[in-house]
Amino acid sequence: MNLLRFPLKKMFASLFVLGMLLLIAPSFVQAEHEGKVQILLLGDSTTEGSIPRQLKPKGPHLERVLEQLLEAEGDLPACHVVNSSLSGEYIRRLFDSGRYDRDAAKLPGLDYIFIRYGLNDRVRREKFTENFPKDFHELLARLRKDHPNALLIPMTVIPFANEEDSKKINDLVFEVAKKEKLDVFDIYPRYAAELKKGHNMLNYRRYPLAKVPEKYHALVKPFVSGDRVVVMANELDPILGDLPGWYGDRHPNLAGYNVIADETAKYLAKLLRDKKSKK
Repeated sequence: MNLLRFPLKKMFASLFVLGMLLLIAPSFVQAEHEGKVQILLLGDSTTEGSIPRQLKPKGPHLERVLEQLLEAEGDLPACHVVNSSLSGEYIRRLFDSGRYDRDAAKLPGLDYIFIRYGLNDRVRREKFTENFPKDFHELLARLRKDHPNALLIPMTVIPFANEEDSKKINDLVFEVAKKEKLDVFDIYPRYAAELKKGHNMLNYRRYPLAKVPEKYHALVKPFVSGDRVVVMANELDPILGDLPGWYGDRHPNLAGYNVIADETAKYLAKLLRDKKSKK
């Protein structure tokens, strides 16, 4: 018996198995859901929707509604939407907190990345008009490096701040996109148009309990979260709507997020059909 043959056989067998694993491995590290178009939503509280998730945990929320709307078109590929957004976040914090590396850098198989920042940047980033564009360019560079096959889609902010401040943010987004040779998904006009149907129709109510007259405390008890009264829509408006600041919180409620989902689905459906027609 050749004593050298057996170890060689074992070695070749091991190499064969290793080779097979390398061939198989990519199927496990592509998209999170095999065979589906992968879409990432990256942004702040107006993308995350933490309060609607608290009030209605089972949703459906922005990412699931977007999936359902795309599926309802009937002629589009299956899609999986990842919502990686955080309340209070701005681009610099996304990097400095480590959240980008932890939650966005290594997501597998991304095809489309929607980026919506600016509201918190305007308030919290020093020298906003100078640093926000720099931060945005840095984010786009990182995304290109980490997700070279993804189409990057900068978005405008929704009408959260007043019209003048919103325009300052959105003008910077358009400037960045122009330099990066990217198309902007302008969500602002659709959302503003929907607000004309009812100025407070798309935002939830979040109001300090201490400012609610004590005689109404029993009434609002089912809506109390911590030290605030939190209501998805207009249930308490007829009773408390005259309180100063009752409508002050402009974050989207589920109706607001459905506006965002619907407009995003229309924008994305065109991209998907254009891509299909070029094949």
